[in-house]
Amino acid sequence: QVRLVESGGGLVQAGGSLRLSCTASGRTLSSYVMGWFRQAPGKGREFVAISWSGDNTYYTSYADAVKGRFTMSRDNAENTVYLQMNVLKPEDTAVYYCAGKRGSWSHQVAVYDSWGQGTQVTVSS
Repeated sequence: QVRLVESGGGLVQAGGSLRLSCTASGRTLSSYVMGWFRQAPGKGREFVAISWSGDNTYYTSYADAVKGRFTMSRDNAENTVYLQMNVLKPEDTAVYYCAGKRGSWSHQVAVYDSWGQGTQVTVSS
């Protein structure tokens, strides 16, 4: 497992932007599948974005609800992954979690074994 720490959450008005960061310690992230997930009040944790390596590049996949507005990126030198969130909507309000796993990519929450503590994102209307 790898230790993950998120930062960058906060309160923003609808239409605004935030950038979340997730920094790892204990392991290098370059070979990990990394994901961003979120959990709104009263709801289950859901997939937002994932990134995985293959063919000397990184691939990303996004949930339909955030496609075109959110961008996930990685900085292996800093052992950090980011989630740039633009055109935020009130329905994006949630606790956002960074997660990692080895092996094949997946959208499923249950298969990720390393999790950060979460960072709150609140979007006001």
